Amino acid sequence: MEVTYKRAEMKDIDLLVKIRTEVLRAANRLSDDTDMTFVEQQSREYYEEHLQAETHVAYLVFYGGKVAGAGGISFFRVMPTCHNPTGWKAYIMNMYTAPDYRRKGIAYHTLELLTEEAKSRGIKHISLEATDMGRPLYERFGFVKMNHEMELPEDRIFLFSNGDKGKGQ
Repeated sequence: MEVTYKRAEMKDIDLLVKIRTEVLRAANRLSDDTDMTFVEQQSREYYEEHLQAETHVAYLVFYGGKVAGAGGISFFRVMPTCHNPTGWKAYIMNMYTAPDYRRKGIAYHTLELLTEEAKSRGIKHISLEATDMGRPLYERFGFVKMNHEMELPEDRIFLFSNGDKGKGQ
């Protein structure tokens, strides 16, 4: 059977949102009865804005006419640095291959398409978040663990939002 890779268009938003919900359920081990209404709404708004602005590119993968997978890449700009003089970065997300289609090279080729999108824009800084299942694929592709990035957990953001900056609790 033939595998087809299609760059998503505005008319594909319903399918993109459906796949996004599946990805989040799988990655976060959520049950089918977990309410995803708000996330679906926000994902729809995201796709509508960013597909049109071309700050997000998504690929849909079909195997014998059925959805076999997907992947996306978001482009954003931060302050320029010596190591990234343009400030442009890319973030790969929503990588998914349906269970029946895994181990056929679909995710690897999707990564090739997504990184080619970044390369065509001159973007040299590409990152992603890896699940335990996806990590071997990303390492085989050439991604390496980042050692110099940190994240402020959500509970700490709200802790300091009351004007009590750095005084502790």
